[in-house]
Amino acid sequence: MPKPHRVILDESLCKGQACALCAQTCPAGVFRPADRPTPQGIVPMQAAFPEQCIGCHQCDQLCPELAIDVVPAGALPTPPPPRAGPLPRPNPMGGWQESPALLPPGTYFMSGNEACAEGALAAGCRFYAGYPITPSSEIMVHMAQRLPELGGNFMQMEDELGSIAAVIGAAWGGLKAMTATSGPGISLMLENIGYAIMTETPCVIVDVQRAGPSTGQASRPAQGDIMQARWGTHGGVDLIALAPWSVQEMYELTIRAFNLAERFRVPVFLLADEIVGHLYETVTIPPAVRTFERLRWPQDMPFDTPEPDGVPPMPAFGEGAYLLVTGSTHDGRGYRRTTDAAVQDRLMRRLSAKIRRHQDEIDDWEEHFLEDAERVLVACGSAARSALWAVQQARRQGRPVGLLRLKSLWPFPDEVVASRCGGRREIIVPEMNLGQLAGEVRRAAGVPVTSLTQVDGEPMDPRRILAYLLEGNW
Repeated sequence: MPKPHRVILDESLCKGQACALCAQTCPAGVFRPADRPTPQGIVPMQAAFPEQCIGCHQCDQLCPELAIDVVPAGALPTPPPPRAGPLPRPNPMGGWQESPALLPPGTYFMSGNEACAEGALAAGCRFYAGYPITPSSEIMVHMAQRLPELGGNFMQMEDELGSIAAVIGAAWGGLKAMTATSGPGISLMLENIGYAIMTETPCVIVDVQRAGPSTGQASRPAQGDIMQARWGTHGGVDLIALAPWSVQEMYELTIRAFNLAERFRVPVFLLADEIVGHLYETVTIPPAVRTFERLRWPQDMPFDTPEPDGVPPMPAFGEGAYLLVTGSTHDGRGYRRTTDAAVQDRLMRRLSAKIRRHQDEIDDWEEHFLEDAERVLVACGSAARSALWAVQQARRQGRPVGLLRLKSLWPFPDEVVASRCGGRREIIVPEMNLGQLAGEVRRAAGVPVTSLTQVDGEPMDPRRILAYLLEGNW
């Protein structure tokens, strides 16, 4: 005969018939809905026939809310973790730190993709999961060679879905983690990127953009993923995206991407393009690297904080915290609250506010010849290199033009664009897409914007930009 068991069900955690996994999986028919709702208005399940329990543990193992405990009759149930107050708070591990660079300081000659990989390692990345895809594959190859030397872990995954899932898992295991891909791979990653946003998982996603849609031109440059990075995943909360224009910035902005990811507990995009990824230039490696290490003490509320910056500390699995990590609406402890309007509202607003509230820390740009410019070019990535050449040539011919180069794209630097572009005669946006950046500039600047687009899979032609500046033709 099976030994008698006790079935303990915490009704305050149960989602009731909206879940009912316990009733669906119990072979002995122990569970049925209760005859009254909880104060939250949910009719919970109840162990209506506990004497029929055979101790198979299907219910307590499958309950997504950990609301059920099955113990032998006469035994005391496992006490729940204390919830009266936060867990003891040891000295925080983390914050801003400075450490020696991994490479000896000096000047190196490398490609943008290699510089990106070295920047990731210098920032403390010790886990990479990815799938080879042109034009980002050199990042994966370099990480596969270097990570074992540093005690890190490299995994080639079967596809991009597995890649971003493994990165998220590694981040919750306590590691700084990244992946690299291109447009088609980003399309596959978007659902789990949304999961990373909802679970506040810091990670870096490098997108070496190429011509699309679909597989497009695998080895040709484009800048068509600007809007995909911001709006590809549903929900509409903020994230961060940076746009390097040189091999040096592939190194520096990769480090910055990790710092921002760890600082704000958010996935960060590095929106490079094929030209910058495959370009070879000199890179100066400094003697030391400044990095942000996540605050990670075990605590009672890993998904909420009373602190005004809105960023809770992030413990890792195995460090003593009671962690529930779900992509569904959840409270500060991680418990699902999918029917609670107040919890959903607070969560959504905090996820965006923790980014927007610190936009002055995130915004990054560079100015060229703006003091007397009547017409201003706004550009990013490799297109900004072409724009700068055109501006220099036009100024030699007496034209008062300048360049505002955006190094951060999301959250969009509205105030920077408005203050630098307001009152100008014309704003010109050259880009390798059909006007994605121009639309944001037009919205922020409030002045006429001319969109100079190029989508032929070739580098942005600086001569065409110059011709427009001199003659107004495009």
